[in-house]
Amino acid sequence: MSTLLHLDASARRNSISRRLSMAYAEAWQMQNPAGQYRYRDLAAAPVPHITEAWTELCDHVLANGITEISRYREAVRTPEQREAWRVLEPLLDELVSADVVLIGTPMYNFSIPSALKAWIDQVTFPKMSLAGRRFVVTSARGGAYGPGTPREPYDHQERYLRDFFLGHFAVEDVRFINAELVNATIDPALAHRRDEHAASLEAALREAAVL
Repeated sequence: MSTLLHLDASARRNSISRRLSMAYAEAWQMQNPAGQYRYRDLAAAPVPHITEAWTELCDHVLANGITEISRYREAVRTPEQREAWRVLEPLLDELVSADVVLIGTPMYNFSIPSALKAWIDQVTFPKMSLAGRRFVVTSARGGAYGPGTPREPYDHQERYLRDFFLGHFAVEDVRFINAELVNATIDPALAHRRDEHAASLEAALREAAVL
């Protein structure tokens, strides 16, 4: 039975990145009626930032050559570490049990929201492999950051996530669905590009529904 873990990170309750991620989630559920669907709103219920106790768990895992995620709990020694593990364990369980990880995220300041970064920090340990899983990222960006655009070098959202998932989790199946020029709907200086935004959003919704 296939499992989808769906995460949203936008501070806006009615954001485009949420709209795109829900389009994908609904399509996935239609194609996998017997599948398991798990949802976590990282903005509405933020994941705590890692603590010193978390870093101690990480150090123990690394120093003892623990590569099996199921053995991470062996690193727990102190009351502070037990509290760190209490926060971490359900996040890891959700991640490890998923076949597909769906992340809806806006671009904030050329990168990702701190809510998403806090989740990444919590669930990431040294030499940790999630190979064989698929990661899908649906995103909304205020400007245009696609290949060949003047702002392409400032895209530290898709580049960071793609490099991280491959370089750290060994995940090769990473898909991005981006809606661009969202600010054209509110910024008078970008009003002449509203048709481009509408076309980008329509294409992204189509892609999310069939990917």
